[in-house]
Amino acid sequence: MKTFKIKTVLLLAFISLSGITFSQPMGPPPKGKQAQRQEKKENIEAMKVAFITSKLDLTPEEAQKFWPVYNQFTEKMHELRKKRRQDEREAKQNFEEMTDKEAEQAIDNDLAVRQKELDLQKEYNTKFKTVLPLKKVAKLYHAEEQFKMVLLKKLKDKPER
Repeated sequence: MKTFKIKTVLLLAFISLSGITFSQPMGPPPKGKQAQRQEKKENIEAMKVAFITSKLDLTPEEAQKFWPVYNQFTEKMHELRKKRRQDEREAKQNFEEMTDKEAEQAIDNDLAVRQKELDLQKEYNTKFKTVLPLKKVAKLYHAEEQFKMVLLKKLKDKPER
């Protein structure tokens, strides 16, 4: 009888302690996919800013003039690319049911958005030349391509989860 009481008390104590232990949060709550995506985007943007800054060797005065213009450019370009990706997704879902007329319209829409991207690049090329020397504008385009390659390599080398 005495061992039964000891076992019962030990069992109840174990259950109580287990409940207390497991009821405590284990680290920060998991982030939603949207929050994780936003955090990754911010990290990539910070890496890009650091990369471009080092490659262009911007003076403080140049940086002060350049970054607001560049940020406007990337924001507008992001919106155009987002529209193009959305249009592409919609077209892919309907390829089999599309008429020739609808397919032609989808192609024309894609080319129109790509033309807007090119027009935006030309517009901002002119603006970049007003805030940076020409050699640094050329370095900017090269640095953007280099950054894409570095980022793709990091993603490729990243272990699968």
